[in-house]
Amino acid sequence: KPILALSPMADMTDSAFCQVVRSIGGADVVFREMVSSEALIRDNAKTLGMTDFVEGERPLVQQIFGSDPLIMARAAAIVMEHARPEGIDINMGCPVYKITSNFNGCALMKEPDRAAQIIREMKKAIGEDIPLSVKIRLGWSDPDDFKKFIPVVEEAGVNLITVHGRTKAQGYSGKSDWARIAEAKKIARVPLLANGDIHEPHQVKDALEITGADGVLIARGALGNPWFFKLYQTNEKFVTLDERVHRILQHARLHIDQY
Repeated sequence: KPILALSPMADMTDSAFCQVVRSIGGADVVFREMVSSEALIRDNAKTLGMTDFVEGERPLVQQIFGSDPLIMARAAAIVMEHARPEGIDINMGCPVYKITSNFNGCALMKEPDRAAQIIREMKKAIGEDIPLSVKIRLGWSDPDDFKKFIPVVEEAGVNLITVHGRTKAQGYSGKSDWARIAEAKKIARVPLLANGDIHEPHQVKDALEITGADGVLIARGALGNPWFFKLYQTNEKFVTLDERVHRILQHARLHIDQY
C-alpha cells in the first residue's frame, strides 16, 4: 500500500505535533523537523534536544541539514546514538536563503558530487541497515535537474527519495508539477514519495495516480489538520467540534511538557 508520511517542517513537526498526529492515527511514518549538523557536532544542547522523542512517535525519521560530508556523517552518528530513530533524512530541498546561502538544502542539487559524498559518508557512519533518505526539489532553477541528480544519489546509496514538485527558484509559488514527479518515478530505482500541493485528503488519490509514486509526504496539508491521514484512510469528511477541542488541548499540554 502507498506510504503516507508526515513531512519534516521547521518549527512545526516537533515532538508535540508528531505525538498528536500519531495518537490520531493514519500516518505510516513521521519525519521530524530538520536539525543542523554543525550544531550537533558542537554539542549544542538545544539542537540535540530537538531530536528527543517519545516511543509513541515511532516509526520516525530525523532530518539533518548540512553541506560538509564528514560533519554530516558525525552528526548522523550522534543522532543515532542519542535517539535511535528508524531512519535519517538529508535536506536537499529547502529553498530558504538562510539555508541555501551556506550551501545547504537545495543548494546541494547544484553540487551532485558533494551530495553523493555526503550520502556515502553518512552511510558509513550509520551502517547499511539504517535507511537513509533525501528530500529534493525538481532542481535549482531548471525543473529537469532531477533527471541527472536522482541517479547520482541512488548510486551513492540512498534508500528513498522524496521529490517536491517545484524548483528552488519557485520557492512555494506556482504549482507543484506532479507530471514531472511522475518522470522522476520512472527514473528512480528506490522508493519515491511525492510532495507538494497535496492539501486535502481527497487529493492523495489523484497525486498517487498522476505521479505513480510509492507514497506521499504531507506538509502544509497537515498543519491545522493532524487528522489528514486518518481522514484519507477512513474516507470521512468531517471532524467534530469536540474532537477538535480535545486535540487542541492535547497539543497545548504536550507543548507545555516539551518546552
